[in-house]
Amino acid sequence: MVSEKITANLSRASWIRAMFEQGEKLRKEYGAENVFDFSLGNPDIEPPAVVKEALKKAILSDAPGMHGYMSNAGYLNVRAAIAARLQRTTGIPVGAEHVVMGCGAGGAMNVVLRTILNPGEEVIVLAPYFAEYLFYIDNHGGQAVIVDTDRDTFQPDPSKVYAAITPKTKAIIINSPNNPTGVVYTRDMLEKLAERVHAREKEFGTQICVISDEPYDKIIYDGAVVTPLFNVFKNAISVNSFSKSMSLPGERIGFIAVNPLMGDTSELIDGLIFSTRTLGFVNAPALFQRILPESLDAVVDTDAYKKRRDMLYDIITGAGFNCLKPQGAFYLFPQAPVEDDVAFCNAALKYNLVIVPGTGFGCKGFFRLAYCVDEKAIRNSKKAFEALAAEY
Repeated sequence: MVSEKITANLSRASWIRAMFEQGEKLRKEYGAENVFDFSLGNPDIEPPAVVKEALKKAILSDAPGMHGYMSNAGYLNVRAAIAARLQRTTGIPVGAEHVVMGCGAGGAMNVVLRTILNPGEEVIVLAPYFAEYLFYIDNHGGQAVIVDTDRDTFQPDPSKVYAAITPKTKAIIINSPNNPTGVVYTRDMLEKLAERVHAREKEFGTQICVISDEPYDKIIYDGAVVTPLFNVFKNAISVNSFSKSMSLPGERIGFIAVNPLMGDTSELIDGLIFSTRTLGFVNAPALFQRILPESLDAVVDTDAYKKRRDMLYDIITGAGFNCLKPQGAFYLFPQAPVEDDVAFCNAALKYNLVIVPGTGFGCKGFFRLAYCVDEKAIRNSKKAFEALAAEY
């Protein structure tokens, strides 16, 4: 009944979900308070008050057509509000006509890839990466080309990306702040990368789309600055969501924005709208589009995430693990003490620690910790991490 392709993909499906299921078994056996589950990047901080108030207002509204269809691109006033914010942050004249509303960043990414890819064209993915990228690319006939980042800094090496670009390269996916490392890519690196990409475009007579996956762009610490890719890459498309910045992952609301510096973007936008409809998304959720104009700048309490980052970082480094301290998102990506990170993460289950092997993110020998969990769970995990470290 199930296709051969899906059957094959199931065998290499998400390690995040696989470890989460292991956590479910442990919770049933030992009780939730005795299991330290760092597997799932599911924000536990509640949405900002302004978001809740806007939602209440929208739900109680008697305005006609509140829950009906609209343009497949989304409500015009919502797109205009997002465009205005992008214009403020980039200084580039982004208009409503450059924005298409999407069903979260995952849905938006599929819309972009469906719109731009011809069969067999290549998409460069920087490892470590969000694992679903590979499936998204495959969904639309593309070929993923993996390029490793520097294992000490997790910053991409522009020369490695340059070497990986071929006449078949159609896109590069950039995710900063990064999942799983939490690293924020530097402007200097991005500008050097832009030079290399432009050189290859001239050499091959091609256009390479740089897709900026930005769901964590508001969750940053220590004065870090997230460089808007519109200011660095002419052929840039921004994919964003409010899942992390507003703690709304289950509502699936996001957007696509196209850099107007590309030139005539009308055909690309028409393609994105067509793909939104024909992939079956039809349009982004009406209710959650309506709350955005009143709450667009709302962000969850990032200080709470920073406190958790510091707590967990001190615990794992104190136990002896090597880990780069990230400046964004809500993940730590420590080095495992052995090369077989899968075996290591399975061993962690003995101590009721649920962690995700780096192999699932294209980076063997590391493991991911999602610290969007209660502070008590982080504090109580100290002895478990110490015991795990002592084993190795």
